[in-house]
Amino acid sequence: MTRVANSGTAALRSLLALMIAALLLSACGGLLPGSGPPPKLYRLTPKSTFDPYLPTVAWQLVISPPAAQGAIDTTRIALAPSATRIEYYADAGWTDRMPLMLQALVLESFENSDRIVAVGRRAIGLRSDYELRIDVREFQAEYYNHPGQPQSCAGPPVCVDVIVNAKLIYTPRRTIVATRDFSGYAPSEDDVVGVVEAFDEALGSVLKDVVGWTLTEGARDWASRGN
Repeated sequence: MTRVANSGTAALRSLLALMIAALLLSACGGLLPGSGPPPKLYRLTPKSTFDPYLPTVAWQLVISPPAAQGAIDTTRIALAPSATRIEYYADAGWTDRMPLMLQALVLESFENSDRIVAVGRRAIGLRSDYELRIDVREFQAEYYNHPGQPQSCAGPPVCVDVIVNAKLIYTPRRTIVATRDFSGYAPSEDDVVGVVEAFDEALGSVLKDVVGWTLTEGARDWASRGN
């Protein structure tokens, strides 16, 4: 009888210990990695309005995945408190890694222009006449002023800075037809929603210029080759 009682007491103690451990784990759940609220996700929009005088072209274009330094090659939304520091907005992010998001937006912008016979990602194996390569130099919200910013960024606390370099390549010969830097700036107040809207404005300006430049330079080069 004594051994039975001891066995029952031990089982009860084990059960109580498991219950206490479960309660402690539940109370500390907010401290576990990934246990907090999911980040709010944001996306940017393609350009849909263009100069009506842009040329309509018969050649095909592929868009390579844009290159970017590691600090902005991420789903996190970058901010720069100074020229030498990069940080990120808490609990907020892009819906995809920034270069892949940008590639999709460039593609959609070309399609929205209705000026090109075919455009696609390089990965799908589209036969192309030209290739567009983009190198992202800046893609962050800046909390400091510098000489490159426009006057409109002098007052607000934040200025979104988007700078890319584009190269248009004639694919049969792998020759660079043209290259150019494009920049877009947009001021914002210090809140994530406003900053995302500023990113959309700054990038929209870049997308419009990249599409127009690519079509114009490509049409000029295509004609020079007797097409």
